[in-house]
Amino acid sequence: MTAVLVAIAVTRDSPTDVTPPIETSAPGAPDITVDDLTVTGGALDDDVAADTVDSLPSTTTGMPTTTTTVAPLAPADGKTSSERRLVDAFIVQDADLQPKSIVASGDGLFFAQNMMYRHNVAVYDRSGNKVATIPDEVDLAAFGIAGGVIAQGSPVEAAFTPDGRYVYVSNYKMFGSGYDPVADDGCDRGSWDDSFVYKIDVASFEIVAVVPTGAVPKYLAVTPDGSRLVVSNWCGFDASIIDTANDTELGRVDLGRHPRGIAIRSDSRYAYVTVMGEARIDVIDLRSMNVVNTVPDPGTTPRHLVLSSDDRYLFVSNHTMNSVRKIDLQAGSVVGIASTGVETRSMALSDDGESLYVVNYQDGTVSKVRTSDMAVLQTVNSGVHPVGITYDPDTRQVWVANYAGSLRVFLDE
Repeated sequence: MTAVLVAIAVTRDSPTDVTPPIETSAPGAPDITVDDLTVTGGALDDDVAADTVDSLPSTTTGMPTTTTTVAPLAPADGKTSSERRLVDAFIVQDADLQPKSIVASGDGLFFAQNMMYRHNVAVYDRSGNKVATIPDEVDLAAFGIAGGVIAQGSPVEAAFTPDGRYVYVSNYKMFGSGYDPVADDGCDRGSWDDSFVYKIDVASFEIVAVVPTGAVPKYLAVTPDGSRLVVSNWCGFDASIIDTANDTELGRVDLGRHPRGIAIRSDSRYAYVTVMGEARIDVIDLRSMNVVNTVPDPGTTPRHLVLSSDDRYLFVSNHTMNSVRKIDLQAGSVVGIASTGVETRSMALSDDGESLYVVNYQDGTVSKVRTSDMAVLQTVNSGVHPVGITYDPDTRQVWVANYAGSLRVFLDE
């Protein structure tokens, strides 16, 4: 593994009520009802060639060096995030990398989920040093799965517990005796294999639990109180609700075609889930495990969700609309739209809530958006097929997962 170094100097309110009652009938499904299907070519981005390598930008063509320094914490500078600018830090390229997502622990670690192309979760520190590689092979019987076999997964997304002790990782498909991993992003409702979420101990980097979910689990989120894990099952057309105290599935909530993004209110009671194939965002009551409302005007192919710290604003990336919308949940209306780039995917919110960092898959860029008025402040090149993004407030690092095989790190300074 090499980390190509460019620069290492790093110069609630109470929650609102549930979305007001609105019409709950779903709008007509869009012509393209997929998560990771490209707008023009119909090729799944999950099928990017495993040997494709992200080309380095001209600013990083010097001699590569393995980073051994510790990235310093960001000093107080009196600025808001919207007053800062993204600058290059370094690029990590590694034979174990073909990341679908990248997630910061909050304690200096970054977990990259590498799908079935690499069959692992790769862990890095703030300087780009590899800390661990966690294979996705498990003995299901050893984890109490009846009739379990030795199988491989395909890590796609990750979510940390509030205390940072554990991270849950979803597996797109399972590979092994008895599994038929044929489901893909264009799946209809059907008899697809159910899959699993792994629970990883962050201190030991060991898989300590395997939790059954529905078919093709994608995004997942832990409630702020740590009591529940919500998992969107893309081909199951539902969401799994998991009790984290004993890592058991309490039940599944039927949602419709291709659920994807999840955001959970600060009260830990309600979860917002995008139903990407039906142009809808549902509100799940996590106590009753029922859909109790829908969010107004979600746009076409709503993919990823970010909720403001006061629970008032919901930010939605609209994959085929190449934009991000800001929805006022109190008013029940869209109050701003940012046109970012072709195929908006994942987003990350700054710690002060004033900036969104958004990846544009086909453009190979990251857009920085001011949340107050949804103005695009900056657009920077990130590499081939950026798909995941995360923000580390202690260093103001923005890590981008380029699906073609690299991690690009910026500083917001």
